[in-house]
Parts: sequence; structure tokens; C-alpha cells
Amino acid sequence: MQVEQTGALGELEEESEPLGEAEPPDRVELAVIGLGYVGLPLAREAASIGLRVVGLDRDPRIVEALNTGHSHVDDVSDEDVRRMRAAGFAAYTDDACLACAQSVVICVPTPLSEDGGPDLSAVKAAVRTVAGRLRPGQLVVLESTTYPGTTEEVVRPLLEESGLRAGPDFALAFSPERIDPGNTTHGLRTTPKVVGGCTPSCAARAVAFYGKLVDTVVQAKGTREAEMAKLLENTYRHVNIALVNELAVISHELHVDLWDAIRCAGTKPFGFQAFRPSPGVGGHCIPIDPNYLSYKVRSSLGYEFRFVELAQEINRRMPEYVVRRAQDLLNTAGRPLRGSRVLLLGVTYKPDVADQRESPAVPVARLLREREAEVSFHDPHVRLWSVDGAGVPRVGDVMAAVREHDLTILLQDHTAYDLPAIGDTARLLFDTRGRIFRPDVEVL
Repeated sequence: MQVEQTGALGELEEESEPLGEAEPPDRVELAVIGLGYVGLPLAREAASIGLRVVGLDRDPRIVEALNTGHSHVDDVSDEDVRRMRAAGFAAYTDDACLACAQSVVICVPTPLSEDGGPDLSAVKAAVRTVAGRLRPGQLVVLESTTYPGTTEEVVRPLLEESGLRAGPDFALAFSPERIDPGNTTHGLRTTPKVVGGCTPSCAARAVAFYGKLVDTVVQAKGTREAEMAKLLENTYRHVNIALVNELAVISHELHVDLWDAIRCAGTKPFGFQAFRPSPGVGGHCIPIDPNYLSYKVRSSLGYEFRFVELAQEINRRMPEYVVRRAQDLLNTAGRPLRGSRVLLLGVTYKPDVADQRESPAVPVARLLREREAEVSFHDPHVRLWSVDGAGVPRVGDVMAAVREHDLTILLQDHTAYDLPAIGDTARLLFDTRGRIFRPDVEVL
């Protein structure tokens, strides 16, 4: 292990009903709370190196599926789960499984609250659950993304209500998750793990734990720095995506091929990283996480984080811009948007996954429907899709559908799509991903 030093769970019920699960083992090296896209890969990695692992989730369907060898997460296969089970992994709805764990890692979601900050209800519920089972010598780590100060100001006081103190009695740390769904190049083990402890001894315990699971551990100065690192990573991407999205709007008006300009700028071997336009930002991280930092600045310092506010504004309006461009494209062909048949290709937030969280396809479909277009969709990873509670018809044969629809909008460039063939066949094609460059195709 290399160590570097630098300067899908809702609120847990206080009394969860077990599903007749087996008794938790007497010796558990890791308990993971929240068995979603972050927690389940962590449990898999730990089980793969021989650690005894248990998982806690309040959703009985998830627990039952995992215990029968079935995964609900894209990056974890059913075969992976069966290997985990063979290595001793078990999932529970009863928090008794935490009692004998040497380390407890909290991986619950932190969605946006109504005031724009993180909804910490699941984190607080999980921490209270841990506090009820806390014993001397345990390591507790929060991986859920949140604003700087959460570990010290929220998690630590709740745990210390047990009568035990962070540092002398138990170890407490924050380690931001860096899971990238669908990424087959950089997995949990090969992605450096940032760790910040409440005290030096807490940090040492967390570094030693994660050193078993990943190749490189990066020790932050403290928990606040580790929390800020996660927000910095995603705010950097959010702001730069907003930059190229606004440039896409401007370049279209100036008759500039922005995609070619990005290609040229990308040849510079220093000082530039290429970002590309999109119909909006999706997933949990980019459209959500920068809001946590904006909320913290606003609530603690009394002013706005202007870069984030502006990036949010630009990226939020991209679906409307896509629909306006689509309407212009139909008008040029002599058709109104109203009554036109529009096919959306790819409704997930990134290529080659089934994850639809915060996908820009939703506001695009909503706006098209508001303008009375007839909307259909296709996605090789999504069988059923609805917008605002109303189902969107799914087409079966993609090539037949692009021939029959008045306009096809490529929203996600899944590798399953034969893009050249789609370009040859579609009546009108609007490519929002910059994949089909030809004179008869409109590109964002």
C-alpha cells in the first residue's frame, strides 16, 4: 500500500424488522450501512480479500435479493454477489449485525433538501443506529458526500452521545466515495482513497483499514479537508461543463464549430483539459454535490458561491436549449414541433449504465410534451421509463423507429447504438453528444 499525506438507503428505521436472516457472525471485520452503488462495491472488495463482511439496508427487497445472489447495482454482477455470499457476506435489516464489527462504513444517500443543502436525515439515522451499537475500539467512517464540517459537527456529537469519545475510545473518519458507475478502467482498488480523521490516531486507523482495499491512500489534514476534496472534484467538473455548454450556445450563434475548437485545444500538452457540451448534467454527483458547498457558504458566511450558482443556472437551462434547437430543426424541415413524433435515444445519465439519476432526458421529454410533441424513447439499458408519473412509449426496433419518427434526438451515446447507421437512416437527427459529424446531422 502507498500512503500519501497532504496538508440506495433512506432513513434507517429505529426498529427494523429482520427478515428471518441468519444470526450475524461473532467476528465481523466490516459492516457497510447502505448497500447501493457505493456501499455494495465496497463490500465486494472487502469480501474479495477475505474480510468477513455484513451489510445493513432498510430495504427488505434489496436485502432479500442480495442474500439470494442477485445484484441491483450496475457495477456488481449476480456472480459477484454469489462470490460474496460464498466468502461469508450477508445482508441484514436488523442493526444487531453492527455489534461485532471492527469497522463500520456509512454509505447512505444525501439528496438535496428543500433549502438547497444536503438532506442529512439518512446520515443522522445511520449514525444514531451506530451509536446504539458503538463499542470501544471500533472504527466508524462516513463516505456519504456532504458539506465540510459534517463529520465533526453532526456525526461526532451523535456518536459521543453513547458516552464514548472519538479518539480515545473509538476512531472516526471521513473518506469520500469515488465510485464512477460503468468505469471499467478505474475501480475501487485502483482509485486513490482520500481519508481524513478527527484525530491523528483516528486517521491512522482509517488509513490502515483502507490500505487493505485500495492501492493508494491519501491522508488529508483532517475531516473537513477530506469533505472539501470531494466537493472540489465535482465542482471543478460542474463549472467546466457549464463553461462548454455556454460556449456551445454562443458558438452556434457565431457559426463556430465548437467541437472542432475543442479538438484543436486538446492538442495542447499542458494547461488544458477537454470538456464537451451536453444536454445537461446528470447522476448524483455533478448536479447535486456542488450545491452542498454553495449551501455551506451561504449558511455559514452569508454570501453566495457565485461560480457554483452560475454553473447551476447554465446547466439547468440546457434541456430547454436542446428543445429549442430541436424545434428550429423541425421548422427548417417545414414541420411544427406540435404533433411531431420525436424519438429520444438514451435516457440514462451516462453511457452504458442503467442509472437514470438526474438524467437531462427527463426535462427534455417534459418540455417536448408541454409543446405537444409525441415522444417515444429507446435505451438498451432501460425497459420502462416515465416522466412526471406518465409512461413514455418504448420502441423496440431502433432502426425502424428512426425511419418512422420525424426527429431523433441522441441524448446518450451508448455503445450498443450503430451511430453511422442511425445517421444514414433518421429523417432528422439532432446529436447532443458530438458523435455523428456529417452535413445532414445537427450537432449541439
